[in-house]
Formats: sequence, structure tokens, C-alpha cells
Amino acid sequence: MKNLHIIYAGVFFTIAFSWGGLVLSSQIQQADLVPVASEEGGQLYPRKASGYAIQGKDVYISQGCNYCHSQQVRPSGMGGDIARGWGQRSTVSRDYILQDRVLLGTMRTGPDLADIGGRQSSDIWHYLHLFDPQITSPGSNMPSFRQLFELRREGATPSKDAIRIPPTHAAAAPAGYEWVPTERGRNLVAYLRSLKLDYNSPEAKLKE
Repeated sequence: MKNLHIIYAGVFFTIAFSWGGLVLSSQIQQADLVPVASEEGGQLYPRKASGYAIQGKDVYISQGCNYCHSQQVRPSGMGGDIARGWGQRSTVSRDYILQDRVLLGTMRTGPDLADIGGRQSSDIWHYLHLFDPQITSPGSNMPSFRQLFELRREGATPSKDAIRIPPTHAAAAPAGYEWVPTERGRNLVAYLRSLKLDYNSPEAKLKE
């Protein structure tokens, strides 16, 4: 076929222009998004994650949390996320502009976590949930992340980070010992608590 090179060129440029248009259109629409104040003179949002939360994001990824949890709250007319209490408003593009890795997720085996820091602000709740989800959420199919804890001998006074497992639990610490979150466990909880949708955005307001 003497025109084969023309066909190849046509296919190549069709794919190249389609891909370029997809990338460029997104860049044109989103490139100018910046943090904004939810009220005049107030704090700029979204907030930049810092310290332990940044390290906790790495733990979140390494433990596979993003395979079962999403971080995107759909608008009221496109699902029941807000009715379920997963967020006070839908997530928008601006919420992700300061994130180097956006973990939208692809599956919801468990609840959406975009606002889990707002729904559950207690370190203890998160530690117990990670140690054994059945303690805080009976019937949950989430696995235990006990590898993020270590059993230590108690000192003169209990560790401030020690978690109190119900004495009837099979893994309750024996006398003289306590379960304490590891550094990775503490970092993961810091990350989870940093996930909040407690501010207004020009694109979406709280309590839609």
C-alpha cells in the first residue's frame, strides 16, 4: 500500500492531538487555582499538609488504604455521600492543588475518607480502629493493621500513647504489658486526622 505512511501519520496525529487536547484543556481550566480564604481575611484553604501527616501519607499508601477507600465526596445530586455524612460538601479540584499525590481512589470497599479527620477527631478512635476495626465498627470487613502497634512492658506509668483494648478481646495486653502505636502508626493517624473538608470553596459551600 503506497499510502500506508499517510494512514500511519493520520493515526499518529489523531492520537497526539486528542491526548494534547485532553492535557492542555485540563491545564487551562485548573492551572490558575490557588488557595483561598473561606472568609475575608481568614485562613487560606486548602491547607498544606506538614510534619507527621506527610510521612503518614506514605504509610497510607504502603498499607494499601487507597485500594479500599476513596477521597472524593460526590455532590448531593450524584450520590449519597453527603447524606451518609462523608462530608459537609462535595470535593472540588481546588481541594487537591497542594497535594503531590492525589489519592482519589477507585473503589469504596470502605467509606470515603476525604473528611475522616472531621468525622473522627480522636487519636484513640483511630488507633483502636486500626488495631481491630471490630472494636469501633462491628461488622466491618476492614482487616486489622496490628503491625502498626507493638506490645511493650509497662513502665512505672502507662505510656501516654498506649491504647486500652477491651479485656475481653483476644489480643488484650497481658498484665504488665501495653499496646503502643509504632512511629508509622502515629504518622498514619496524623495523616488521617489531617483529612478535612471543614472550609468553604468558591466552587462548593459547606452543608449543601
